[in-house]
Amino acid sequence: MKTEMFAHGNPFRADDAAKIPAHQQVYEQLRVMILFGDLVPGQAVTIQGLIETLGAGMTPVREALRRLIAEGALIHQGNRRVTVPGLTADCLDQLHFMRRTLEPELTRRAAQRMTPECLDRLRSCDSDLNAAIDVGDVGGYLTHNYRFHSQVYSAAAAPIMTATVDRLWLRFGPSLRVVCGRFGTSSLPDKHSDLIMALADGNTEAAAKAMAEDVDQGMHQIRVVLAEA
Repeated sequence: MKTEMFAHGNPFRADDAAKIPAHQQVYEQLRVMILFGDLVPGQAVTIQGLIETLGAGMTPVREALRRLIAEGALIHQGNRRVTVPGLTADCLDQLHFMRRTLEPELTRRAAQRMTPECLDRLRSCDSDLNAAIDVGDVGGYLTHNYRFHSQVYSAAAAPIMTATVDRLWLRFGPSLRVVCGRFGTSSLPDKHSDLIMALADGNTEAAAKAMAEDVDQGMHQIRVVLAEA
């Protein structure tokens, strides 16, 4: 996936940053902050505050905000403020339906194109994810979970669906941090091991089933947290 992050925080490697326009750097930084819940749903932030936090100019911050508002990741509140939208039950139903439709299909396509090199990357990412779970590293969990899914969907070679799914993650991603705060990392099951096994066996439908179950688990946990709010 083109938007896959290199790390939780600044998404650019130091040797790459100088090659990327300022507005794109700011966009990616804000995107990471939203995706991994550093900006809490419903929390209002000012443009000036973002300028100071990111050490960026007014123009690139405004351009990045314009893009993120257009993508539905932020809401303009007036008075030079923006917020991350919260999730209603209806929004969650729509997100769940879209994820349940698109992500297993992307996984089917990825299974048909899987290579030993991609499998090795997925195993490495899953190992990093499990290590983060073991030590209660919420930021690491969120980062490696996203990386794992990104690598699967990138292998699908279906850019329209992949871009759509990536925008869906911007809508529910901030709530995953709330889930981690509620359940802790040790109570966050996933179907990644089943998925890797199915991909290694070339079992397309088993891989799609594992992804569908992974989506269901994550969305169920978000639903539980929303019901308690």
